[in-house]
Amino acid sequence: MPKLSFPAACLFLFCFLFCQQLFAHNGKVAHAYPVGVIKVDGNLSDWPKSALPYRIATTISDGKPVNSADFSGFFQVGYRSDNHSLYVAFTVTDNDFIEDTSNNVAWNTQDGLELNLDARHLPFGSGVCSFMYSKKLRNINTAFYDPFSQKASWDIAEVGFVRKGNTRYYEWRIQLGDELVVGKSIGFDVLLFDKDKDGSFTFTGWGKGESKYRNPGSLGDIILLPANEKPATVSGTVAWDRPMKEQLPGQVRLQPSSNQAGWLSAEVDSLGRYAVAVPAGTYEVLVPDAFIIGKNNIYATAAKTPVMVTVKAGLPIKAPALRVAGDAAPDLLPEKGILHQPFTAERAAQVDQFIETYQRYLRIPGVSLALIKDGQVVYHKAYGVKNTFTGDKVDSLTLFEAASVTKPVFAFAVQRLAERGVIDLDKPLYLYLPYKDIEYDERYKLMTTRHVLTHRTGFPNWRSNNPDGKLNLRFTPGTAYNYSGEGFEYLKMVVEKITGKNVEQVLQEEVITPIGLYHTFFSKNDSLVRMVANGHYDMMPSSDPPPAYPGMAYSMHTEAFIFTRFLLYLLEQQGLNAQSYNTMLQKHSDYNYDPGDEKPKAPAYMGMSLEIRETPLGKSFGHGGNNGDFKCRFEVYKDLKMGYVIFTNSNTADPLLHVFNQFLVEGKE
Repeated sequence: MPKLSFPAACLFLFCFLFCQQLFAHNGKVAHAYPVGVIKVDGNLSDWPKSALPYRIATTISDGKPVNSADFSGFFQVGYRSDNHSLYVAFTVTDNDFIEDTSNNVAWNTQDGLELNLDARHLPFGSGVCSFMYSKKLRNINTAFYDPFSQKASWDIAEVGFVRKGNTRYYEWRIQLGDELVVGKSIGFDVLLFDKDKDGSFTFTGWGKGESKYRNPGSLGDIILLPANEKPATVSGTVAWDRPMKEQLPGQVRLQPSSNQAGWLSAEVDSLGRYAVAVPAGTYEVLVPDAFIIGKNNIYATAAKTPVMVTVKAGLPIKAPALRVAGDAAPDLLPEKGILHQPFTAERAAQVDQFIETYQRYLRIPGVSLALIKDGQVVYHKAYGVKNTFTGDKVDSLTLFEAASVTKPVFAFAVQRLAERGVIDLDKPLYLYLPYKDIEYDERYKLMTTRHVLTHRTGFPNWRSNNPDGKLNLRFTPGTAYNYSGEGFEYLKMVVEKITGKNVEQVLQEEVITPIGLYHTFFSKNDSLVRMVANGHYDMMPSSDPPPAYPGMAYSMHTEAFIFTRFLLYLLEQQGLNAQSYNTMLQKHSDYNYDPGDEKPKAPAYMGMSLEIRETPLGKSFGHGGNNGDFKCRFEVYKDLKMGYVIFTNSNTADPLLHVFNQFLVEGKE
């Protein structure tokens, strides 16, 4: 990939992610008032006539409903303090009602509804519980770190459903317990799923934002108001504090001074205007995110002058203009990489400043890194936290998911087997072990170990990305390049068959023990559970446990200092003969680039399960890893004997990973 400066790198494929308001809700606001006795049966005649409708009209899917008759909907909301319950009524118009009567009912195989709730509604983010409902499917997702969400179950939910012609009525009661407090706001959103007879599938939300089932920033706000209290509309504008060509923040937050639990967000339009109805009180208007990413820079968004507004019931008010600071983040990239200088305490402090600044701006909870200079480790350090909710610190024993960095480790073990004649790199894999999942396509019989290790199998990365979820070949094996985890999983089964050992034993014998990769694991065990960091999506801890079974495309867990032993082993060309190392670092596959992609200035290609770059400073080898909530990278400059490995427990770390080699070795372009 091309190496970009600090501001430009932050733009690289990730502006969309970061320009979203990660900690605000999505700007939609609804008002809930007390309701009388409501029977949850799908008959909405017992709802008060005054209950306002809120349209569910934000299309989240790629496809869109044809018109309102094809699919449309709205909801109404109220609450009862005596049973601590939130009531929601949905009215859905749909010209096709599709019910999946098979045994493989899924969220996208029929019409349905998903209700998403952030009951605690903490300003910095809290856990979402989601309830997916259709006639033959009830599913729930919870956030393990959140006291309300982790205990959420269908026991706190009651649902009624009635269908009349092209109209469906869903009626819900959710018991909130102590989280139902008059004057408080809660996080709420919904997705309506529409399957049509022509096979199309769309889904529509109340507000913007994806992954509503886990991301509180993708939900709207519901304010629990006393009976008869009239909210007032606050309107205002947002502008930069200096001439700027950058897009303004997409939301503002109104934080009440007397009731901290009653905060909410309001959408900002393209002209910087917002308007939202709020209860009486005094509010501070602020930008919810401390930093935003623009076209050319990252900016700290704190207003230099606080904006306060006092609201009286029923009376509209215009707030003072909110001036957003246009202070750009510092450019921390040196003209020449710092590893070219003697590694002193001053250099160590420079590394710390670089990592900690990126952590702050990009919201990266934890980092484990190690640096190589002159063929030895000169610095290693752990930063931040394992879990943003518990605050447990990352230390030198904290393990991170290595994601696709697993691949070159497994590939190294396979090449050791090949040197001893245990496996032939060019023998068709089916001769070792036929693969029933792809046997319908005879071309798979051409597939070899070498094709797997150079990503030329023809497999997709993962079959789950295919519309039908089935394994297929995109091209004849050996004729083109396509990055694929599926190939590594097939090769894993072959290795287990021909060695008569499970793959973890093979790795132990061929890699872990010879190199000394202690505290490196490939599947769940007591030590790993005790030492592993939590992954994070937008600073929210993820609940994925370590895998029960080893995956050779993704499942390694390790930490930076220990993993440098593998890098130095490769750098010193140990464990394999010279011919194998020459083969590893040769070009086997050119990368694919989509139309319009900027190609790297230095030649880059796939070696034998290593990413090779021919830089002005000589050839480098490395690999990246991305499991979503964990991202990492290593790179070693062969002639300079310099390199690094960095692990993070965050989905937001890409800009850091893309410029770290500039900071350390290559300097500014």
